Amino acid sequence: MTLKFLYLLVCFYFVNGINIYPCKSCVDYIQSMVYEYFNAVLINERDEEGNYLELGKEFILVPNDHFNNLPVNISLSDVQVPTNMYNKDPAIVNGVYWSESLNKVFVDNFDRDPSLIWQYFGSAKGFFRQYPGIKWEPDENGVIAFDCRNRKWYIQAATSPKDVVILVDVSGSMKGLRLTIAKQTVSSILDTLGDDDFFNIIAYNEELHYVEPCLNGTLVQADRANKEHFREHLDKLFAKGIGMLDIALNEAFNMLNEFNHTGQGSICSQAIMLITDGAVDTYDTIFAKYNWPDRKVRIFTYLIGREAAFADNLKWMACANKGFFTQISTLADVQENVMEYLHVLSRPKVIDQEHDVVWTEAYVDSTLADDQGLVLMTTVAMPVFSKQNETRSKGILLGVVGTDVPVKELLKTIPKYKLGIHGYAFAITNNGYILTHPELRPLVILEVSSNLNDSVML
Repeated sequence: MTLKFLYLLVCFYFVNGINIYPCKSCVDYIQSMVYEYFNAVLINERDEEGNYLELGKEFILVPNDHFNNLPVNISLSDVQVPTNMYNKDPAIVNGVYWSESLNKVFVDNFDRDPSLIWQYFGSAKGFFRQYPGIKWEPDENGVIAFDCRNRKWYIQAATSPKDVVILVDVSGSMKGLRLTIAKQTVSSILDTLGDDDFFNIIAYNEELHYVEPCLNGTLVQADRANKEHFREHLDKLFAKGIGMLDIALNEAFNMLNEFNHTGQGSICSQAIMLITDGAVDTYDTIFAKYNWPDRKVRIFTYLIGREAAFADNLKWMACANKGFFTQISTLADVQENVMEYLHVLSRPKVIDQEHDVVWTEAYVDSTLADDQGLVLMTTVAMPVFSKQNETRSKGILLGVVGTDVPVKELLKTIPKYKLGIHGYAFAITNNGYILTHPELRPLVILEVSSNLNDSVML
């Protein structure tokens, strides 16, 4: 039944006749009428005079046994927006506006199958629409770090598997704030990689410096342990010398080519992420040697700093290799600018209309603990694309729909009478993670947060 409801969610965007991207006059009209929505953080909040805050209207919450007696609203969804984003950004408000009709889809799904738990839509713009509606509580610093686009279910559904080489400029001109921004950019790119992806990080000046020297010339799976290991090594980078980008590009292309021929890795998309404060050349001879005319490796360039003297060269490199260029001037710019590359890598799926269903590995949901302890869950998700006419030439990823499934519900589908007395069933993901097994238990729980969708992976 779960897959049926996912298809209903996706088909909603295609058959309801909604103007997903209205014309300018429609957008102006929406903005002029000051559209307000239920913000999951601000609902039921009042100011000193007792008036509801903007975006914080009254939102009825009632404890519900099915949701572990959490106060929820089973008639409406609400919307969470990351703290680093403006609640009333036109792109956010417009997306929330046209996705409001999902309320009916969510409610109808729950009516058809009362065993459903959380249903949600994670937008490519960053907002997260969730049913049933629930209030989100920020941490002691007033921050909610949750961004749906960094969750595994979103990453796996939004893009195809990919092999990525990240090149980081550590020449003398990158000293100070620029190097800090560059490190944060690398960290944010790592956040967007999932277990289906493979990567490596190379710092360069006059020489090449693999961030993890033990992994020269190869790529590693982007699982949690490997990403954290590389993050620790990022702190050891320091800027000095002259940046020799040609050496770095040659190394990256050779690595991707050799790794692809081994039959390992994603066997799908390939990309080079270039993080630098400038390039003195377009290096077209290197691209002609390794990447043209097929352009199998996309080049994504991130210009660090406010200077734009070398922006044209970086733009050319990205455009000539089916990639994307963006400039990052401050730490606050990092998150949104990094996310842009996902739109590019999702285009093949858009063009081919690949609505692949993905399942995550088992994790612990901290909000639905029962008498037996914390509940093991998995998430099933699929991408949502625009079917506007321009999609064929550009491709627009609108977001990802998903629902959480308790592992115990999967166990109910197993025909035990066919297994015999001593038989048992188990399931693993394509990456070798256990999805369900009679002896599956959470061995170590490092941290459990009270916020919804903060969960602990096994």
